[in-house]
Amino acid sequence: MTASSTETVSVENLEKRFGAFVAVDRISFSVEKGEIFGFLGPNGSGKSTTIRMLCGILTPTSGKGFVAGHDIALEPEKVRKSIGYMSQKFSLYEDMTPFENIRFYLGVYDIPRESWKERSDWAIEVTRLGDVQNRLTGDLPPGWRQRLALGCALLHRPRVLFLDEPTSGVDPLTRRHFWDFIRKLSGDGVTVFVTTHYMDEATHCDRLALISEGRLVATGTPDRIVETALPGKSGGTLTEAFIALMDRGDR
Repeated sequence: MTASSTETVSVENLEKRFGAFVAVDRISFSVEKGEIFGFLGPNGSGKSTTIRMLCGILTPTSGKGFVAGHDIALEPEKVRKSIGYMSQKFSLYEDMTPFENIRFYLGVYDIPRESWKERSDWAIEVTRLGDVQNRLTGDLPPGWRQRLALGCALLHRPRVLFLDEPTSGVDPLTRRHFWDFIRKLSGDGVTVFVTTHYMDEATHCDRLALISEGRLVATGTPDRIVETALPGKSGGTLTEAFIALMDRGDR
């Protein structure tokens, strides 16, 4: 198996075991360049384990996977250099300013010093933090800190961006601005792989994959998943479809 020229994420029969426990059970899917791909499932369903394999953090037990053209098992370091990652839990330095955090991650990503000013200015602009760039990050509201985390994840211009519940705990207006920016990234050719528990956010994705107990239970556009999960029901919602599919997966 090799990834096609249009696919930035591709997995086939991907499996992860921890002893006798199967966390991810032979899943297969692909994500196209510039696509917003939603990965949904309840807590403990295998989402985080899958993302950690795709980010080159965990080695698969079996199966194949490619991210940005790199084998996740054989080339994890190249995978990590090709992606951006933003976790649900804020992971930047709260005792540093936004500007200092950005400068720190420019060094972490080994970006040439001659590009630091241009990338710093860009990150401050897209995060809309210019007026507070010299305040302590820990003093900023949660939504502002999440914007900063996203800006830092994009400093090295990754081909694929992994977002793990990126808007958890932020207000509706910030969530809307966040998704406006995600759509802009997608339009610029960045592939966005996102997990969320907000079904209204999931409707913004081009396609979805739903996972339950380590197994994929549905893939397709949000509308297609609703039609498949709720056959014959007029006006069904993605929330209803999600609950129906998770219920079937638990049986």
